[in-house]
Amino acid sequence: MTTTEIEVPDIGARATAQDGFHAEHLALNMGPSHPSTHGVLRIIVELDGEVITKATPDIGYLHRGDEKIAENMTYTQFIPYTDRLDYLAPLANNVAYVLAVEKLLGVHDRLPPRCQYIRVMCCELARISAHLLGLGCFAMDTGAMTVFLYTFTQRETIYNLIEALTGARFTTSYTRIGGLSRDLPDGWLDQVRVFIPECWKALEETDRLLTRNRIFVDRTRDIGVLSKEDAIDFGVTGPNLRGSGVACDLRKDHPYLCYSELDFEVAIGSAGDSYDRYLVRIEEVRQSLRILKQCAARMPGGPVNVADAKIVLPPKENVLAKMEELIHQFMLVTEGVNAPPGEVYFEAENPKGQLGFYIHSKGGGVPYRLKIRGPSFCNLSVLPHLLPGNMLSDAVAILGSLDFVMGECDR
Repeated sequence: MTTTEIEVPDIGARATAQDGFHAEHLALNMGPSHPSTHGVLRIIVELDGEVITKATPDIGYLHRGDEKIAENMTYTQFIPYTDRLDYLAPLANNVAYVLAVEKLLGVHDRLPPRCQYIRVMCCELARISAHLLGLGCFAMDTGAMTVFLYTFTQRETIYNLIEALTGARFTTSYTRIGGLSRDLPDGWLDQVRVFIPECWKALEETDRLLTRNRIFVDRTRDIGVLSKEDAIDFGVTGPNLRGSGVACDLRKDHPYLCYSELDFEVAIGSAGDSYDRYLVRIEEVRQSLRILKQCAARMPGGPVNVADAKIVLPPKENVLAKMEELIHQFMLVTEGVNAPPGEVYFEAENPKGQLGFYIHSKGGGVPYRLKIRGPSFCNLSVLPHLLPGNMLSDAVAILGSLDFVMGECDR
């Protein structure tokens, strides 16, 4: 991975040669504002007329501190904080983190089949929801308001499904170490089966509105071209990497949960421009709908948690009647799961790219160190390379095509 140290000038400073800017160029602060920069991202751009000659991203406005917070909480208590990483796909964050903890505990290969299928459905619903938001905002950034309304209508349906499943729409905290907080509610799979064709129809309408739209194509084709080699060098992952022609998808390359049992394809671009990144996300929504359909048809019965009272909370009725279960619940709630000493790393294929968790345990219920690989953080590292040579108006389209979220940048 290549890294570049760039000195960031003061917000109010005049651009001078001493600041590393050309004396006759204009230094402009783009952001931090939510429209166009998609969150609290500030980019200091150097302009020669309307052409960007230099771009310096400046992050850190959220001050999250999630990694340090994790060192003062039990493994279970940290689950709600993962909702706030990519807050557009909290269900997928929950699953990725819990899989890392389960790998540390050595129970990742003992998950019941029903739990695995439900988790996959959660991840794919999160992927569809995040991509619909990304597509709608990307279209709006390039002047197409109607697409935003189509995508948000379907996203609202997804939130209804998530609310029925988890009890919350936004901050779900549904996954648990060793399983899930609860089983599927009655009729939920039928609601998913109704949603799939409706979403497919809206996606096809979006495809017709944008893919051959002259204005959208002119705003995105050959804009923000990221070569295969540069994408790999900068550590770009997810749809942005696949848009550059790299067939890398952890669901295929290193299958987890029940992905190896499901039939789906990996969408890959060729040109690596903003248009290809859009096409990849459109196709990924189609593939996610295929996965949902297969999971709903094959959903196995059985439990949703591993049979281990030292990891999973016992049933409440047993806690109220038996001393053994009462002791297990007390220890799990107050001390957390008793993890062995060791180090593990797990990555999951999230909507924005590969979300990774590194856990260093010295034993007990609290991690000694926890580090997060936020895909958006790595994807944004390409901006100093990608933006120069494009016009200022193109910067908005390029940022929209990268589809990042600042919650997992300032983690």
